[in-house]
Amino acid sequence: MARPAESLLDVLSPNPFEGGGTDVFHQTEENFYRGAPPRWFNFYISDQRAADGSGTPFIKRDGYNTLVDKVKLKGKAPGIRIVKLFHQPGCGGTTLAMKVLWDLREIFTSAVLTGSASNTTKIAEEVVQLFKDGNRKTVLLLVNNEQSLEALQKSIKMEMANQKIHVDSRKAVVVILNCVRKDVVRRTSHVVLQKALSEDEKIQFNKKRDELRERYGDESEQFHGFNIMQTNFSKTYMEEACTVFSNATTAKSPEMTQLAGFLSLLNAYVPGSYLLESQCLDFFKQGDDAHGDFPLKERMSTFGHLIVTFQEDRSSEIKVCIAHRMIAQHCTKLLAKTGMTRSKTASNLLTHLNSDEFPSFLVSFIKDMLTKRETKRKEMTTEEDPGNGTTIIEDNERFSRLILDIQSVEELQNYIEAEKWAKKAKLRYPQSSFIADTLGQVYKNQLKNHKHSTTPRAILELTSKAIEAFKDEERLAENESGTETRGDGTTKITKVFNIHGQFSFLEVCNLLYKKLVSQGDTWREVLTKKVSLNSVLKSLGDGEYSRFKVLIDSLKNDIERKCAFFDTYLTYSKPEQKDDPAYISQGTSECYKNFVGNSPSTDFKAEGAALIQKLKENLADTSAGVLSCLDRDCIESDLKEITTWWEKIFLQKKSVTALANYILAHIMLRNMEAGLPPDCKHLDAFKQKMPSIPNQSPELHMLALLLSWPTESEADCVLDLNRLIHNMHRSYEVTYEVHFRSRWSFVERHRTQLRKLEDEGWISEKNSELLRSLNDSQKQMSGILRCLKTDGKDALCNILKGTRSMRPLMTEIEESEERNV
Repeated sequence: MARPAESLLDVLSPNPFEGGGTDVFHQTEENFYRGAPPRWFNFYISDQRAADGSGTPFIKRDGYNTLVDKVKLKGKAPGIRIVKLFHQPGCGGTTLAMKVLWDLREIFTSAVLTGSASNTTKIAEEVVQLFKDGNRKTVLLLVNNEQSLEALQKSIKMEMANQKIHVDSRKAVVVILNCVRKDVVRRTSHVVLQKALSEDEKIQFNKKRDELRERYGDESEQFHGFNIMQTNFSKTYMEEACTVFSNATTAKSPEMTQLAGFLSLLNAYVPGSYLLESQCLDFFKQGDDAHGDFPLKERMSTFGHLIVTFQEDRSSEIKVCIAHRMIAQHCTKLLAKTGMTRSKTASNLLTHLNSDEFPSFLVSFIKDMLTKRETKRKEMTTEEDPGNGTTIIEDNERFSRLILDIQSVEELQNYIEAEKWAKKAKLRYPQSSFIADTLGQVYKNQLKNHKHSTTPRAILELTSKAIEAFKDEERLAENESGTETRGDGTTKITKVFNIHGQFSFLEVCNLLYKKLVSQGDTWREVLTKKVSLNSVLKSLGDGEYSRFKVLIDSLKNDIERKCAFFDTYLTYSKPEQKDDPAYISQGTSECYKNFVGNSPSTDFKAEGAALIQKLKENLADTSAGVLSCLDRDCIESDLKEITTWWEKIFLQKKSVTALANYILAHIMLRNMEAGLPPDCKHLDAFKQKMPSIPNQSPELHMLALLLSWPTESEADCVLDLNRLIHNMHRSYEVTYEVHFRSRWSFVERHRTQLRKLEDEGWISEKNSELLRSLNDSQKQMSGILRCLKTDGKDALCNILKGTRSMRPLMTEIEESEERNV
């Protein structure tokens, strides 16, 4: 069934498939089992076969029932609701999600987002219109793109407000079923689908295999999409299917082999990607094609059974992809052994395709191929990749050289050429921090690997260039707002805050320290500012070093600032489905200890400077550092010393920050059930200083709010809680919101935990009434209230001095936020 060309949604209409012929049934089913994406028609065919006894029911993976229950439950709650399905690519996650939409079509208006996820305004208009046209029936929307989810929710809320849509307290306007592809999925409360079949699933797949063999005969042997799953993702099956690539050479069949390589590379790195059949046929016209006007599969000869051609509907163009991602990944490796490396394949792809006519979907696929693979530590990378992070290629010129020379610089060692192309990319995209990163990486890798960069002057020259590049990247990152931006005419959402510039700055400083200190201890004294550069120029033997004085003098303060940033960033937030790589905290700590850890501060009284130095050595010289003691497993004796040091600093300096850090450290000790006096000293002093808390101190505003909240023995709060909540929320927005976007700032709790607290009598009637008296925006005590929760530790309860009356309040706040999503 055709749908409006301008629509971004594929809506499941009532009875759309009546009158479908046998040939249509046969081709649609065959394409699906070969590896084509599911269509609504596949579920209709399966239902028809099961009804008339000619086939087995459509296979339901083990997460099906849970997913259905979650969707139904969310559909009974008001507003916009989200259900997430995490799945490893190639294990049938999208198919499972569409099966849920198909089976719930009587309860919901089912639709799949097929257009650009970045055009959230247009999507919102269509979703709200669906809700209205369906007599206010809840829309169940399948979205495969996680990156635009937050922006999409905001757009739908705005559209609902614009159209004055009344929110029914008994049902949702839209339930978004968010399908998230992840190679590695952490333990989560969401439904997870992985590359492994249960015993029950194996039985279902075996029955379906027998059915397909009876219906299609030997042809079913090439149903690779189905067979890989039926064999429980067998590596042996996949290798046998790819045997043709083992003997492939570009000399014998250049167009055929290269096209297979292009498709494999795209599908290996970007699940769901494809080329148009017309593009593939045009590619053959560039060579000496002996196949005339034969269909694409015939032109592909021995590779033909590994590709799948399909249409989303009769009016759309035919698309081409590899049958399964596992096949695409293995074929890419096999081709690399024949000399068709991934960087060469990427380069050839851009060379052979007409870049003057790059369609937007292909630009998106190639960007994702080069920039959005799951993060891994560069030092641990052993296989050649087509790119390491930040290449945009939608240009009239051939950016394949940029990919090849810059992103594979460690292999090519062509730094002069790489620098030229990196600078050219910056000129093309001057506002992109991710593009700016490439130039800094060129200098950093040259500093790290270049054999001729051994003299101190050469080391300082390269360091100066790298640091300047990474500072520029940091500046650009701060200016990227996270909202919609425009590059080549398409809309893009910058969701992730780019930290690469700041971390790479620290990596460069570590390289500088190691390389210079290895040439003499005098350099250690200079870099840690124990002696000035000018005072040792003679002993260093090169007066030209004086031109690097400004650089060297600024390093220590810059490093302290960036380490403080990472202390906060890693303590207060985390990625949604994985931990931050260990090398970030390790590299940050190493740099801090190299430059700061052994050099006392010069802007403090002698005793205070010594105390600050001790705190720095214990990584507890900031509020985030104190709170991170929970994650760093500080021993009780260390934390007692930290508490004492902060108290002494407060008594000497009378700083509200020092006082807050003392209180926080005291609370951390109480969390350890250490033998301390029951009362924390100086609380009254902190309350007196609360009006002078700076706006850029969310931790202090949070502490002020929590210490002011009334307990069971207090009738009312003396201070204006609404004002305190507003101050804290505003402080978080100013200080952290830009940096923490796209990251979880707390660990999600289940509603069952709230019920358990209620059963045990933890919810006080007064706190419940107080919470209900706050308006919705005040209930959203986001930011620090949430970000202090770290990996299963309820740090908020720690902050509350262990008082029972405050713990349920925080739980209620979370629940109110969930209800107001």
